Amino acid sequence: MAHKLYAAPLSLYSGKARAYLDWKGVNYEEILSSGEVYKDIIIPKVGRPVIPVLDTGDGETIQDTTCIIDHFEGKIDGPSIYPSTPKQRLVALLLETFGDEWLVIPAMHYRWNYNEEWVYGEFGATAAPNASKEEQLAIGRERGSNFKGFCPILGINPQTIPAIEASYEALLADLDAHFAEHDYLLGTRPCIGDYGLIGPLYAHLYRDPASGEIMNRLAPRVASWVERMVRVEAPLSGEFLADDAVPATLMPVLERMMSEQMPFLQATADMLETWSADNPEAELPRAVGMAEFTMENVTGQRIAPPFSLWMLQRALDYYQGLGDADKLMVDTFLSSVKGARGLQDFDLKQPLVFENFKLRLA
Repeated sequence: MAHKLYAAPLSLYSGKARAYLDWKGVNYEEILSSGEVYKDIIIPKVGRPVIPVLDTGDGETIQDTTCIIDHFEGKIDGPSIYPSTPKQRLVALLLETFGDEWLVIPAMHYRWNYNEEWVYGEFGATAAPNASKEEQLAIGRERGSNFKGFCPILGINPQTIPAIEASYEALLADLDAHFAEHDYLLGTRPCIGDYGLIGPLYAHLYRDPASGEIMNRLAPRVASWVERMVRVEAPLSGEFLADDAVPATLMPVLERMMSEQMPFLQATADMLETWSADNPEAELPRAVGMAEFTMENVTGQRIAPPFSLWMLQRALDYYQGLGDADKLMVDTFLSSVKGARGLQDFDLKQPLVFENFKLRLA
């Protein structure tokens, strides 16, 4: 019996789930998340309007792309997208967090400041696939404006936009240099880090037309990687680099994560500690306040979401659980990554659990 993936072409995280399911060779049917599907299926099952959502063949419902991926990694034998060696495994987990939780900033900026009219049509076509183009555009404006409204709280404003664009273009250049030498982040097989990056880099930054033109012009090898990821020709194939090698071409990407995202995540962790002390019985909010972040020497503020800490916690738990020999090897590697001290010394006093479609304190 086929699994059912409730998703949409314009959805960032749907792109991540779809690319993984195709590579893993999962038998699934994708169902467009129209207004009726949200009302009749997704909200009753999950409790809120969110995609992607996966119904398994045996009736289990899974929400969140990382949970969907881990479900099938545990069910399907064969090659895994999780490297088994310590340096590669840690790097893969870190880059999933970077893609999932940080690249949403350029993804949302370019979508709503370069592709707004086109995206309204996409929202309308998703919500009401049988409506006329005019009706779809009207529906899309109504629904899409809510998403556009998230830009300021994500830190996207006239003061930060030049820095966001400079950071994104530098990232594209670094990734383009990497993909000149490697098919994927860590060899000829995609890793969990590739799937973290593919969500924003495909659904928003490649597929949206103005953003796609920028990517193809500035970083054609990144565009080619996107196409490899979303048009899977050889499921369950490829290898990670031998001897736990992490390519030198990934160092600028890791260092960008360490300089931009890691201080923000530490600030979020500190805010979560204060919030939890002040609200011992309360349900976790989507954000525990506004935290400072810095890109290209420009400082702004954006919401501080505990979910980003849950994503980072996966890498922290792996790192902190390493045996002495492996940890020494990883620490030696991290000593060559500028800014990695912020990861090694990261202070997360409030561990988190994601279950039953909700994040809570452990």
